[in-house]
Amino acid sequence: MTVESEGKKKVVAIVQSCYIPWKGYFDLIGSVDEFIIYDDMQYTRRDWRNRNLIKTPQGLSWLTLPVKVKGKYHQLIRETELEGDKWRTDHWKALQQNYRRAPFFDEIAHTLEPLYLERSYENLSDLNRAMMEALCLLLGISTPMKWSWEYDLVEGKTERLVGLSKQAGATVYVSGPAAKDYIQPELFADAGIALRFFDYSGYPEYPQQWGAFEHGVTALDLLFNCGKDARNYMKYPAISQNASFWKETTAHE
Repeated sequence: MTVESEGKKKVVAIVQSCYIPWKGYFDLIGSVDEFIIYDDMQYTRRDWRNRNLIKTPQGLSWLTLPVKVKGKYHQLIRETELEGDKWRTDHWKALQQNYRRAPFFDEIAHTLEPLYLERSYENLSDLNRAMMEALCLLLGISTPMKWSWEYDLVEGKTERLVGLSKQAGATVYVSGPAAKDYIQPELFADAGIALRFFDYSGYPEYPQQWGAFEHGVTALDLLFNCGKDARNYMKYPAISQNASFWKETTAHE
């Protein structure tokens, strides 16, 4: 239960799916009562939707999912199809080669390998959600996930977020800090929903392979290196005792 869950409040986050996201993404999921996957947005190239970083002896390296984009300039994330199956073995081999000596590789691989080599996926969103749910399980996060299209959608960036939040019964909406560039706090205030931004600063370092420490890599890096102790290097286990992880806007509750 989060801080905001007390007193019959409901905390919601609405975020686009990412491929094997970094630890901060999972902290956001773990800190809310409902996580809405916002894949009704336009797919953007060279973004976190279809790629993420791993550590290697040669430095940081991208794992990129091939997707069908030719002639599909305005397709939504949920409409984006995967291109072929070669990525399955390529990505799994890359993870094996670079993390096989990590203390908890075998433990995590038991869950991860079937997702790469056996399970079928309808599209990018389907794959991303499957990976996200698997990593949540490994991190001990039980927040329910829903698709944005399970709700009615309206026009306008902030208006749509407010609409989704209201339909989900939210009293608090938690956003990533990047949304400060466009979000309209007054619309949340008018709807009686508190707007807060998640604070991604202050992460501790954990035992990590291959040179200087890097925070901005896939959460698999944390899991391979720390196993069940991964949560000790994240924020969500302490949120129910410490509200300092939130940064409030001027919007009133």
